[in-house]
Amino acid sequence: MEWGLRALAPLVHLLIPLSIHWVAEEMTVSVLVDITTNALCPGKSTCSQAIYITGLQQTVVGIFKMVVLPILGQLADEYGRKPLLLLTVSTSIFPFDVVEGSKRAAAFGCITGLFSASHVLGNLLALFLPEDYIFKVSICLLVCSTVYMQIFLVETIRTEQRPHQHMPCLSMILGVFQDRLNSMKDTVAVVIRSEILKRIALVSFFYELGMSGITTVLLYYLKSAFGFSKNQFSEILMMVGIGSIFSQIVVLPLINPLLGEKGVLCISLIASITYGLLYGLAWAPWVPYLSASFGVIYVLVKPSTYAVISKATNSVDQGKAQGLVAGVQSVASFISPLAMSPLTSLFLSTNAPFHCKGFSIVCASISMVISLYHAWLLKPEQLSNYDPQEDEHIEAPLLS
Repeated sequence: MEWGLRALAPLVHLLIPLSIHWVAEEMTVSVLVDITTNALCPGKSTCSQAIYITGLQQTVVGIFKMVVLPILGQLADEYGRKPLLLLTVSTSIFPFDVVEGSKRAAAFGCITGLFSASHVLGNLLALFLPEDYIFKVSICLLVCSTVYMQIFLVETIRTEQRPHQHMPCLSMILGVFQDRLNSMKDTVAVVIRSEILKRIALVSFFYELGMSGITTVLLYYLKSAFGFSKNQFSEILMMVGIGSIFSQIVVLPLINPLLGEKGVLCISLIASITYGLLYGLAWAPWVPYLSASFGVIYVLVKPSTYAVISKATNSVDQGKAQGLVAGVQSVASFISPLAMSPLTSLFLSTNAPFHCKGFSIVCASISMVISLYHAWLLKPEQLSNYDPQEDEHIEAPLLS
């Protein structure tokens, strides 16, 4: 743990403003449901328009992940990390340029914990601040994080003049898409050769399809089914955040040597399925709190997924494999709201074919059952017998 914190020393002036940004972002989540519902459907606890708007937002985010992030990466290479960070306040461009390669895993673990801690603090502020002040405080924090970056953050990329730099924007964008296409061809070739990577791609797709669907509609469902407001939302989100910190710092280091990556992944997926089913079939207001407690385990799905990928690929192909899984997850997060929004609106309305307000969440849980099926078919001996010297001839990275 101390080694991981030492690895973060070069990132202090990045992590301070990002933590402030994460707090400001999270503290508005629980109150947005009440505000959106009251604005579009005054006096009602169920609002299909609000659900559709949230689904549209998630779809746009999915498109952004698939299309725009590669362009931002290229722009960051052309014009530097700092300008793009100031524009997007995003962690996807900068963080590890100044961390030694051998320390990046430890740094990533600490950053993940810091992200969870920021979310807990954001929900804590939302719980105790009056609703009228939440957005004002959030805006102040966002401004402070941007100003801090502008003053203290040092650029890590030397923007030397290159022949293709400052080319017309359209030409650059087309070039980026061509590069992505070529890189994806290499990535598909890597995955096709590995049964484990094909299987883990399916695990990631169906898990993200279910979990992103639940996340999209969950708070609106709880408001309609049990009359929850921002205080209950903040409590539930805090439980998940605190559980996430506990599991990554305490639980994962203890159970991973005993169960292995496949064991941790399967147990995490079972917890995810239980999490979804308890929400979807909740029969009393205390059941969602019980469901949230499974956040201690289900948050380990992604770390264990990437651990499997890391063991199943050599160092040259790490970027390709990790990038493919990220792409698969982006596609799932794009598709999920398209199905979840109308299904949730139908079963929360008076026109539902049968009484089960959480039916859409139950359906999302079935998607995670499919993910568990594919995870169960993973063969640990293939991981332990993998030869890292194989396929070293492929050198083109997925992400530039």
